[in-house]
Amino acid sequence: MIDFFLESYKNAPLWHIALEFLVFVCGILSVWFAKKENIWVYPTGLIATVISVYLLYIAGYIGDMIINGYFSIMSIYGWYVWAKGGTVEDNLPITRTNVNEKIIGVILFFVTVFVVFGIYKYFDYEIHNDNYVDMISSGIFFAGMWYMARKKIENWTLWIIGDIIVVPLYAYRGLGMLSLQYLIFTILAISAYLEWRKILDSKKQLS
Repeated sequence: MIDFFLESYKNAPLWHIALEFLVFVCGILSVWFAKKENIWVYPTGLIATVISVYLLYIAGYIGDMIINGYFSIMSIYGWYVWAKGGTVEDNLPITRTNVNEKIIGVILFFVTVFVVFGIYKYFDYEIHNDNYVDMISSGIFFAGMWYMARKKIENWTLWIIGDIIVVPLYAYRGLGMLSLQYLIFTILAISAYLEWRKILDSKKQLS
C-alpha cells in the first residue's frame, strides 16, 4: 500500500511534492475550520485551491482544475458572506436549504457537468472513463461549495458523496496524497454534518 502511494512521486520534482503537501495540510485545516464554523475555513482553503489549480493544470486534469478555480472564487465569496454579519461567533447562521435553493443546487450540478465536458471538447482532450467520473464529482462539489458559502447543512451531504467518489479516482490516477486527503475529508465531513445537525436541533428546541 505504501509503495503504491509513493510510486507516483519517484520522478516528481521535490518542490511539486512540497506544494502537494501544503495543499494536503491546508485542505484538511480548511475542512476542520468549516466544521467549527470558523471563518479561517476560507483563507486556508484559498491557499489549497490556488495551488491545486496549478498542480492539476500541470497534470492535465482539466475538470479538477476548473473545480479548484471555482473553489478559489467561492472562497472569496464565502469569506465575505460569513464575515459581513460581524464577528466569527454571530455571523451567518446554519440553516437547511429551501425548495429554491435545492433547485439551484441541481442546476449548478448539471451546468457544471456540461461546462466541464464542453471544455474537454473545446481543448480537444481525449475523454477517458475517469474523466466522466471527474465531471460528476465536479458537479457535486460545485453545488456543495455554494451551499457551504450560504451555511446550508446539505453542503456536508454533498461533500461526503463527492469525497467518496474521488478517493478511488485520485488513487487510480496515482495522486496518492490527494486520495489520502479526500479520505480524511470524508471522515471530517461526516463528523461536521453530525455536529451541524446537533446545532440545528438545539436551535429548534430553543425556538
